[in-house]
Amino acid sequence: MATRRQPTRTLCVAPMMAWTDRHCRYLHRLAAPHALLFTEMITAGALLHGPAQRLLQFDPSEHPVALQLGGSDPEQLANAAALGAEAGFDEINLNVGCPSPRVQKGCFGASLMREPELVGRCVAAMAEAVTVPVTVKCRLGVDDDDSVAFLERFATTVADGGGCRTFYVHARKALLSGLSPAENRTVPPLMYQRAYDLKARHPHLEIVVNGGIREVTELDIHLGAADGVMVGRAAYQKPLLLADMDRHLFGAREDRQDGGDDARRARRIMDAYRHYMIRELDAGSRLADLTRPLLGLFAGQPGARRFRRILSDAPRLKHNDIALVDEALAVLRPSGAAHERAA
Repeated sequence: MATRRQPTRTLCVAPMMAWTDRHCRYLHRLAAPHALLFTEMITAGALLHGPAQRLLQFDPSEHPVALQLGGSDPEQLANAAALGAEAGFDEINLNVGCPSPRVQKGCFGASLMREPELVGRCVAAMAEAVTVPVTVKCRLGVDDDDSVAFLERFATTVADGGGCRTFYVHARKALLSGLSPAENRTVPPLMYQRAYDLKARHPHLEIVVNGGIREVTELDIHLGAADGVMVGRAAYQKPLLLADMDRHLFGAREDRQDGGDDARRARRIMDAYRHYMIRELDAGSRLADLTRPLLGLFAGQPGARRFRRILSDAPRLKHNDIALVDEALAVLRPSGAAHERAA
């Protein structure tokens, strides 16, 4: 296990169900050396009664990496947080923002914003069980409970009652009736100012803004009023955007060797990830799982559509043959030359 790293939350990659698995996080770390990465949400029950070792698996290079938990029982969450801390995660985060029907039935996620005292007890129990930071990811509100006063009460109650000092605020409310989870990511309007105002009223709290951030030019605007930014689907769909954001905020030692060229940067990331793929295939991972995060790496470059099409060939992916990846990479080269195999 690599040494833990104190999370720096200037740039974060959001937890995304079925997307930010360990393979995706490995690729994102190659793209963004400084970003704080997040697991998919894992329920406390799944960790306590399921394959905890598999669910908590991650590569040491992912540090700093946060474990996001879902649940509403303080004791269960404390025990799950302890497992996460023992596994080496740098932060434990409580999901108080997911709007999916499955989460609602489990009495956690965004519906918990209506019970800030309970959230405070959950955070306090988790913090008592671990020595790493315990944080909360939430929305602006839920259904008609979306006033400034509602968010204020939630944040202050959780901060005072649970000791939480860091809130990742998805700057939309959640609509638990009538909208799908996908629609909840786009339909409720973004209201960044409410997150900014929460920070202004409580300068001792760390507020990270999330929701709809898709351009490098947006970063400085958000960071002028909040402590950090959290990028979601834009980072997944175009890993080079995440790399651009990391470079904008922190600089990059690779700039000189890449010459600012997207194709070279994507190839450098791909070469490193290919070594990882070979290692993971030897360990029993599925090629389909390993290639899924790659589909947007060469977005906008010549041959990118054919690259994606080859890597989406389900029957061929089942053979777990790295040669399929090499074939996909070859279409990106003007000469069509085959990609050299890594040693």
